[in-house]
Amino acid sequence: MDVIGKVRRLKLRDKLSTSAIARATGLSRNTVKKWLKAPGDIAPKYVREAPEGKLSPFKVALDQALKTDMHRPKKGRRTGRALFAQIQAQGYRGGYSAVTDFVRAWHEQSSQSPGKAFVPCKSARHRRYRDIGQ
Repeated sequence: MDVIGKVRRLKLRDKLSTSAIARATGLSRNTVKKWLKAPGDIAPKYVREAPEGKLSPFKVALDQALKTDMHRPKKGRRTGRALFAQIQAQGYRGGYSAVTDFVRAWHEQSSQSPGKAFVPCKSARHRRYRDIGQ
């Protein structure tokens, strides 16, 4: 919002041309024109599409491997290196850091979603035994 306000001030208050505003702000003239035509204080939103990377065809395999590892004991889970070796055997020619970035993001996303949790039963029978033991 700061830059769009600055562009509008330069145009309305300082009476600068579009080219002068573009030079002062470092924006392109097309961007300056678009912002000046935009209604109200609506800041432009840019959405860039994520480019297809070398890892894209293997994301399904990694996702499936991580889901199956979720049900294994912690010591039985595959490491990032093991997952990297697995998809390399399938034809992946990218870097190790792309795999670890994907695994890290997957774990963060899966931890945000509600999962199963153990809730202890507090029935009358259990309370009775607890009271007797104390």
